[in-house]
Amino acid sequence: MRSASIERMTLETRIRGSLRIEGRGRYDVRTGVRFLDHMLELFAKHGGFDLTLHAEGDLDVDQHHTVEDAGIVLGQLFAKALGDRRGINRAGYFVLPMDETLAVAAVDLGGRPYLVYEDKVRTRLVGDLQSELLEDFFHGFTTHAGANLHAKVLYGRSNHHKVEAVFKCFARAMKYACSKDARLKDQLPSTKGLL
Repeated sequence: MRSASIERMTLETRIRGSLRIEGRGRYDVRTGVRFLDHMLELFAKHGGFDLTLHAEGDLDVDQHHTVEDAGIVLGQLFAKALGDRRGINRAGYFVLPMDETLAVAAVDLGGRPYLVYEDKVRTRLVGDLQSELLEDFFHGFTTHAGANLHAKVLYGRSNHHKVEAVFKCFARAMKYACSKDARLKDQLPSTKGLL
C-alpha cells in the first residue's frame, strides 16, 4: 500500500501527518482550526484516504501559518506516497452539487504545480476559519504535491456549502488521479518519459 509520514517543524508550526492512499476514509485531524479539521476529515472520507494530521501553530498570532503549512504537509504526504507515480491515472475531476451550491475540481498530478481557485466566499470567516486562507492552503498543497489544481464554485448561497463542496470535489478528483490503471502499471503517465 502507498503510504507516507511527514513531520514539519518550523518556528511557527509543528505538524505531524500520515497518509495511506488505499485507505478506508479514516481520519484523526487536529489543527486547532475546527472548520479546517472538518474539511480535512471529509476530504479523507470522500477520497477513501486514511489521514492523520496534528498541528500546533502560532494561532495566537494568526491562522495563516497553520493553515498554509497544513496544505504543505498534505502535499508532501501525497508526493511521498505516490513515489515515481508509475501506473497512476494522473488526472481526475469531479463535479458536485451540495444543496444550492455546485462546485468542480480538476487535478493533474503531472509534477507541474499550478493553482486556479475561486470559491465565491464573501465573508471573513467560515466557521472559525479565515476564508482568505483557503487559497493559501491549496497553494501549499499544489506546490508540494507537484499538482495542477483547478477548484471553482460555480454558484451557491451558503458559504459553508461552497467550501465543503470544493473539498468534496477535491477529494473525489484526487481519488481518481491517484488510482492505478492495471494496463499501465509499469508506465509513467507522460509522453516525456518523466514527471
